Amino acid sequence: MAGGNYKKIFKDGIWNDNPIFRQVIGICSTLAVTNLMMNSLIMGLAVIFTIAFSELTVSIIRKFTPRHVRMIVQVLIISVYVIIVDIFLKAYYPEMSKALGPYVGLIITNCILMGRCEGFAQNNPPIRSFLDGIASGLGYTFILLAVSFIRELFGFGSIFGIKVLGDWWTNWTIMVMPPSAFFILGVIVWWARSKTEEKEKEKEGGRALS
Repeated sequence: MAGGNYKKIFKDGIWNDNPIFRQVIGICSTLAVTNLMMNSLIMGLAVIFTIAFSELTVSIIRKFTPRHVRMIVQVLIISVYVIIVDIFLKAYYPEMSKALGPYVGLIITNCILMGRCEGFAQNNPPIRSFLDGIASGLGYTFILLAVSFIRELFGFGSIFGIKVLGDWWTNWTIMVMPPSAFFILGVIVWWARSKTEEKEKEKEGGRALS
């Protein structure tokens, strides 16, 4: 039973309840840092680390946190882990830290983290909360990488900085600009939701026949 519950947590976080194309939250960084896949990967890993350990911490202390200050406590917990990520990047990956700019610090204001801490970790045990954080972070990272794959390929002719399109390719300047992320994300949201609606209709049709 536990294995099934954990499987459901990952399925929900990555697809069924994906924070970006299902809940449409946390999209600011999606539009801002997805011009390169490496930027998206590092941002995704930062969010996975932050949300997983934030949910774990919130879940551990949930029974000892007064309800009237729990939101403040959650923000403080998230801030601590974001600071850890920021210091780590500045110490070991200074160029990446500069490339991401203020968006690492803005993880604190990401609605995904507050939503999962308040909506899930506050009502579930530590292990489930930790796994939920990883699942939600993976779902977020999956969309970031999907958007950045298209933008980097058409905008720079490369994938993870490796040139894959030859000199014959003319880079699309619009793909380097933030508006392109807006349109690509819109297409991804439309595609994902249409697929989900098709599956739901198939299930309803199967139930009607049975």
